[in-house]
Amino acid sequence: MRIVLDTNVLIAAFISRRGVCASLLEYCVLQHTVVTSEFILDELRGHLIDKFRFSDQQAEEAVSLLRSSAEIVAPSDLETAVCRGPDDDRILGTALAGDAECIMTGDKDLLVIGQFQSVRILRPAEFADYESRTN
Repeated sequence: MRIVLDTNVLIAAFISRRGVCASLLEYCVLQHTVVTSEFILDELRGHLIDKFRFSDQQAEEAVSLLRSSAEIVAPSDLETAVCRGPDDDRILGTALAGDAECIMTGDKDLLVIGQFQSVRILRPAEFADYESRTN
């Protein structure tokens, strides 16, 4: 399965290093194809440094880990805005460009959509149930 992990899920995974998001990241890297974009990687790096006081080196190590284990795509441009914020549209564009089946996110603006075209939008805690229904 091809999966996009939204920036907030990646941040939670790297901040806590345990819990649902960390387990989800590890599992998806090992069992599925994680799809990401330079936009998501840049946003991750910026938030880790600016909001969570990671050093430049620590943030770059997190980004490098993702680069080595994920497929990087250029987000598709959406014909019209779908979300309130353009950043969320870039997440949807990443999923479309990467032919992802689902997006894992904690972002309420994305979650309220539920599905965009063929891409399901789920909370990290919902993934196991979703995966069991699709296999």
